[in-house]
Amino acid sequence: MKSIRIGCGSASWGDMLDPAVELAERGNVQYIGFDHLAELTMSILQRMKQKDPKRGYIPDLVPWMKRLLPIAREKNIKLLTNAGGANVEAAGEAVAEVARSIGHTGLKIGLQFGDDVLARIPEFRAQGLKFPNLDTGEEDIDQIVDRIVSANVYIGSEAQIDALGQGADVVITGRATDSSVHIAPMVHEFGWALDDWDKMGAAIAIGHIIECSSGCAGGMSNFWKDIPEPWRVAFPIAEVYENGDAVITKADGSGRMVTEWTVKEHLVYEVHDPANYIMADGISDLTTCYITKEAENRIRVGGFTGRPRPELLKLCLGYEDGWIGESEISVCWPDAYEKAQFCEKFLRGRFEALKLPIREMRIDFIGLNSIHGPLATLPSNLAELNEVRVRVAVRTTSKENANLVRREVTHLWTHGPIGTTAVISPPPPRQVISLWPTLIPRELVPQSLVMKEVR
Repeated sequence: MKSIRIGCGSASWGDMLDPAVELAERGNVQYIGFDHLAELTMSILQRMKQKDPKRGYIPDLVPWMKRLLPIAREKNIKLLTNAGGANVEAAGEAVAEVARSIGHTGLKIGLQFGDDVLARIPEFRAQGLKFPNLDTGEEDIDQIVDRIVSANVYIGSEAQIDALGQGADVVITGRATDSSVHIAPMVHEFGWALDDWDKMGAAIAIGHIIECSSGCAGGMSNFWKDIPEPWRVAFPIAEVYENGDAVITKADGSGRMVTEWTVKEHLVYEVHDPANYIMADGISDLTTCYITKEAENRIRVGGFTGRPRPELLKLCLGYEDGWIGESEISVCWPDAYEKAQFCEKFLRGRFEALKLPIREMRIDFIGLNSIHGPLATLPSNLAELNEVRVRVAVRTTSKENANLVRREVTHLWTHGPIGTTAVISPPPPRQVISLWPTLIPRELVPQSLVMKEVR
């Protein structure tokens, strides 16, 4: 039975490069898919593009291609990535420039377009289309329409499949689904019909299992204590068979581990309803699968089923939503907890006296409640704490107001209790880009493909 090996080379902007290089050198893979995008990453990249039309893609793309392209060309590995972000065209030119610089003329690059609908929002509204907020239930975007900075649709793999069919060595897309860079090779190699829903359900599930790089190989795992050498991070491989089964594994001799449980952990990661895992390419039913150990670090998965793809696609609107001022300071024994409470009282009083417009505020005692918030159970020995780290973050209306927050925390150094120390150099005020998740009809978001050959 025909099979292919697909590696995952990245889970985010800033992920590790050396496990991806190891994957290319020793993984015996034919394809490597790279996910670099989170939901609000598109807003950051869109603002980069607005400042410089040659930017707006993931900057890691260039150094990664410098390391990986020579290996990929030697071993005939196809690379697929959504690092195009908000500027797929510029990303394509950047990769072409890398290829030229290392003598790889003839490289074919496929560019997928269609996800960016920012310029079309007025057109959609003129047609009477509404964009209800999936989180809050607000009916439409009237209150944010003049503050929208990005609008990207989670599109599927169609144009990526076409690119591989036209001989692309590298495929670059923007806000396609995370798993699309893994789905496209399966459909291309096995000739699966895009309406063979069980096969598409399998492709979505397999892509999902490996899409977060080490996530199914011991990263983010409950079994972290079983990892003998934490620094030896390994990225996963899906050895996919044309019947829709797969073996999840990793490169021989690499670190970390692939077990039934690490695969199960990631199978349900970020999944709200396992029976209806909705992606642009189809709906996967993860409840029909089996997962068995075939050998050490070889876990077989199969039995996935699927249903027709949704007619509505997820659209993420990023909009300007104020500024954040943030800082931290430490207080030490004795009476560290009471000193931390004093700091909180000081800050709340100062902000009120300064009439600081506050849209949202958090004051955390790191080590006690910064993760669980008001649900945290405090220890019984509060009087014996060696130290407490006080963190304050305020979302306000302007950069100037955000800067006030930073200055007031600094004042605790001299106007707070004895033993108040270790003020950090606070991060500069940063603008808040909030997310408005909504849906858009599929027929309004056509995909397109541009092929270019490096000369």
